[in-house]
Amino acid sequence: MCGIVAAVSHRNIVPILLQGLQRLEYRGYDSCGVAVHGARDQQGQAPGLQRARSTQRVSELAAQVADPAGGLEGWSGIAHTRWATHGVPSERNAHPHLCRDYVAVVHNGIIENYSELKSELQSAGHTFHSETDTESVAHLLSDLRKEHNGDLTVAMREAVKRLRGSFTLLAVHADKPDLIVGVRRNSPLVVGVGNGENFLASDVAAFISHTKRALELGQDEVADITPNSIVITDLDGNVLPQKEYQISWDAAAAERGGFEHFMLKEIFEQPKAVADTLIGRLEGLPKDLIGKINFKKIEKVVIVACGTAFHSGLVGKYAIEKWGGLSVDVELASEFRYREPTVDSKTLVIPISQSGETMDTLMALRYAKERGAKIFSVCNTNGSTIPRESDVVLYTHAGPEIAVASTKAFATQLIAMYLIALHIGRARGEISKGEAGEIESELAELPAKIEQILETVEPLRELTRNFKNAHSMLFLGRHVGFPIALEGALKLKELAYMHAEGFAGGELKHGPIALIEEGTPVVAIMPSEGSLLAEKMASNIQEVKARGARVIVIAAEGAEVIGAEHVIRIPSASPLFQPVLATVPLQVFAYEIAVARGTDVDQPRNLAKSVTVE
Repeated sequence: MCGIVAAVSHRNIVPILLQGLQRLEYRGYDSCGVAVHGARDQQGQAPGLQRARSTQRVSELAAQVADPAGGLEGWSGIAHTRWATHGVPSERNAHPHLCRDYVAVVHNGIIENYSELKSELQSAGHTFHSETDTESVAHLLSDLRKEHNGDLTVAMREAVKRLRGSFTLLAVHADKPDLIVGVRRNSPLVVGVGNGENFLASDVAAFISHTKRALELGQDEVADITPNSIVITDLDGNVLPQKEYQISWDAAAAERGGFEHFMLKEIFEQPKAVADTLIGRLEGLPKDLIGKINFKKIEKVVIVACGTAFHSGLVGKYAIEKWGGLSVDVELASEFRYREPTVDSKTLVIPISQSGETMDTLMALRYAKERGAKIFSVCNTNGSTIPRESDVVLYTHAGPEIAVASTKAFATQLIAMYLIALHIGRARGEISKGEAGEIESELAELPAKIEQILETVEPLRELTRNFKNAHSMLFLGRHVGFPIALEGALKLKELAYMHAEGFAGGELKHGPIALIEEGTPVVAIMPSEGSLLAEKMASNIQEVKARGARVIVIAAEGAEVIGAEHVIRIPSASPLFQPVLATVPLQVFAYEIAVARGTDVDQPRNLAKSVTVE
């Protein structure tokens, strides 16, 4: 959840840390802070650790440290932006946490045994100043470092052996101004390789302006960085080989580029993101990608995901069952392993995660893998944990998504599910060459169709603001439109803080229609024209209209719509592909209502981009 970044260099790194925090603020914004080794004096000595913290946004912290009266300058340091777990958002609970001004620590994740550690450390004479689980690590490192002749790296290895939970830790010590030590267990951490400077961060976005070279860090691996060296070891001190990769996007992709919000920018980036995800994959997935799985031996598919990714999985179910001829279950990753589901070597499990670090999804993956299931993950982030622990991974190419509410990542997840379904159908002989060709042709047309929607979106933006004062809103869908109704409702909840619910149209009469009162906005996603489901949705529209609802319909060009107050047109497409197109106006709808209501669009309250705790 939280964002962490570290830098060590031969230049002042405070601006680097602050820029990194701003790019990681989507991971949490309850508080933020930075600790640096102060600039060296004329004798080359560093004055020790200096810290600044704020309960405001990173921009406020930047103003604070730029103030001549309390400004910071240093050549190495760590920084943190917080999504609160243990302890309320406050300055004393803000990271970094210190022990006697010698050790500073930042942390992402949860230390499950912090309470017993705290009691032990208090008995040894340590005084705690916060309610966080993180502070126990600072005190523990201080004691362990003394036991190991001042070696902070050894102390970190020993500390990790005593910790329970999922976490990433970064630590510095006043006596070692050129050394930063980091470790990860489940939570994300990546190394940035610079020229005379090196970096550690939750996400490559934090240091993309300074280097495009990165190193993967595996489970329980410890990284030591200085300006001129990087050493990666396991918990026993064995030096490990370094796995370097190139970051494929640049710093400009992490900026707003003239848009008012990142979310709006990312909505408009969807045609390119979808096209990038399709490149090189339309005529079949690469053999070196899928060769580890024999799809003819698969008897069942289980998709596990959370939030928006779960909705892409629901759409994927329709595609895999239709084209692949396999039964598909779609499970909330947070619930999956607790009911002890039956999976085995004939089960294909598909985890979907934008970050590749979603803890609930990762734990579901591990449960399935332990029982012999094959793992085919869908992910947007190269080198993250879920891909590394999978048999096969299909990377989406959405690029960096900064806004907390997912847009282009969702679109590319849908495309990934279509590609997987198409491949399964081919591998199992469930679809003919001609059928596959028709699917490929329509997939190739989707980027242009999304572009068409975006070119005509301005009237929708204006219309949407008329609904800003609604107390509740309902979304209706049929078939693949049902998951999109769920997604439309979720976006409105996330962004506008409005009550919203998505329903299958046929379920209206089984309870939800009681929610309709005079003036209630209802958004209906009209199925393909001429289908039985289109007739059923037309009836649903009349049912809610008769009870006073204000009906907004998303329908294909030329489709007849009766009873709607407003009709939002999208290009025609085969039923299975409609979700990619229908989602776009729903994203715009939620965005504009949020703007009209004055909420923080990019960083909604209480939310974080990547949920790395259970």
